[in-house]
Amino acid sequence: MPVPHKLQEFEAKDGDFVVTPDVQKAFDEYGYIVVRGLLEPEELSVLKTAIEKDAATQDKSYGRDDGAGRKTRVSLWNHPGDDVTGVVARAEKVAGTFEKLLGGEVYHYHSKVILKDAFTGGAHIWHQDYGYWYENGCLMPDMGTTWIALDKADESNGCLKIIPGSHKAGRVSHIRVGDQAGADPERVEYFSEKLGVLPTVLDPGDALFFHCNVLHRSDQNSSPNRRWSYLVSYNRASNDPFKEHHHPRYTPMEKVPNSMIRKCTTDLKSEGKWFMGNPNDEDISLAGLHGGH
Repeated sequence: MPVPHKLQEFEAKDGDFVVTPDVQKAFDEYGYIVVRGLLEPEELSVLKTAIEKDAATQDKSYGRDDGAGRKTRVSLWNHPGDDVTGVVARAEKVAGTFEKLLGGEVYHYHSKVILKDAFTGGAHIWHQDYGYWYENGCLMPDMGTTWIALDKADESNGCLKIIPGSHKAGRVSHIRVGDQAGADPERVEYFSEKLGVLPTVLDPGDALFFHCNVLHRSDQNSSPNRRWSYLVSYNRASNDPFKEHHHPRYTPMEKVPNSMIRKCTTDLKSEGKWFMGNPNDEDISLAGLHGGH
């Protein structure tokens, strides 16, 4: 039986977050950290309102069947932009935190909004993000994602579940399972029995920072409460992909002070973001682009 795992959670203070030695140790050991209150209420309100009212975000979303008749909508873009989504992605307490956790300069790999709606939101099978990104020409697993809760996320509405410490196993083979590509089920079963499975329950404004090799999944949302989230993925500048693919190669990213978030309006801009199309399009392979968390 796995040793009971204590959630590795830390607090943002005064609108900022500092990567202390304890934070770094937790990330290195378990492959993730939870930061409570990463976005303050006023910051979250601007981001959430902007996403809710933006027609482009809804219109450009796509969904993939989870094999059980449910879909989770995803809106994904490749460059951060200058609106509130881009400012959050480039803020010191988001991008700067990942630079410290990964040990070097990062660039914006992509952002996405996950729209797991009430009663209809689909599941996503066990996978590693690097299981897909390796196919994009990223040779090293020097990558990670910040998952920011716009709504409360718990087990009732399909919160993210992780296997803590699974990033130490390296890249696990991914195979097609129905309409998705997921990690080898036999190995996932072993890891879950050895390391345990941890639901990451988040309140609005909380964030999960996780390494690209952490095994994770999410269940269907059968509750009356939607589960929307904003995710930003980063790649180390030193890990510039060796080939062109549907996400950016190294593109210098200008980080901004956290104070810039409060100065943003609730108007989103599509220009320059380069939204992705439906992953079933012929020019986008299932192995390279995944839609669920």
